[in-house]
Amino acid sequence: MTTTRTVLTIAALTLREASRRRVVLALTGLTVVLLILSGWGFSRVAAEAGGSTMTSGEARLTASIMLNLVMFGFSLIAALGTAFLAGPTLSGEIESGIALAVLARPIRRSAVLLGKWLGLVGFGTGFVVLAGLAQCIVVNATVGYWPPQPAAALAFLAAQTTVLLTLALLLSTAISPMASGVVAVGLFGATWIAGVVGAIGGSLGNAAVARVGTISRMLLPTDGLWRGAMRAFQDPSALIEMGGSEAEAFPFLSAAPLTATYLVWAAVWVAMIWGLAAVSFLRKDM
Repeated sequence: MTTTRTVLTIAALTLREASRRRVVLALTGLTVVLLILSGWGFSRVAAEAGGSTMTSGEARLTASIMLNLVMFGFSLIAALGTAFLAGPTLSGEIESGIALAVLARPIRRSAVLLGKWLGLVGFGTGFVVLAGLAQCIVVNATVGYWPPQPAAALAFLAAQTTVLLTLALLLSTAISPMASGVVAVGLFGATWIAGVVGAIGGSLGNAAVARVGTISRMLLPTDGLWRGAMRAFQDPSALIEMGGSEAEAFPFLSAAPLTATYLVWAAVWVAMIWGLAAVSFLRKDM
């Protein structure tokens, strides 16, 4: 069996195994609940727009901000799911002895790790794209708002999920499955908070506070990718309506699109973390 075929086989098995875990049922339940609640919320916005309380422009702006808020909920659900799926993928199998049986064959550990990573990426990407597309359809059906760049927005969310699960995979080579998931999600939340603090500092002209957000987005690109997704989801007039550069302080608006340099850095970051996970996995005693 060639290395490529081995990697693809392990990826398919990982994807199949992930789809059978109870975490997936929890993800599905949370997604359905969020879609129902958001659908009701957006229908109320449409009702207000149909009356004299809100103009069509205000309804569009409200729908744009609400969409970013709901999509953050989906990104959090994806973060929880992928982090707690990635943990048992390696450390759980090592503890149960399954990994020892697999690695007793002439299969490289790096091939096993790459296959499991690809399977998890496929699962996380599939969830984000399907859930995000369903939410966009709900918004369009209730309010008539369609994001200006939905494909780019969903791609950024999928990249955010990939960043977090890669980190969780690295952590799972060193600590227990539960601990790796908790640490990964904790860092995800801390980076988002640091990004909000940095944005507030930028809107106030405080360079030192603004630097907090910049540094956090470099250390863990999840918040930077999330801001790129928000920019692609939100209405182009939202920044003008909310006060231009001062809107940067609002946590569910993004003032600037992502640069190509930052996207390259995010890809390099994933490659580096995956490399560290491979080194850690190669040195791990079975």
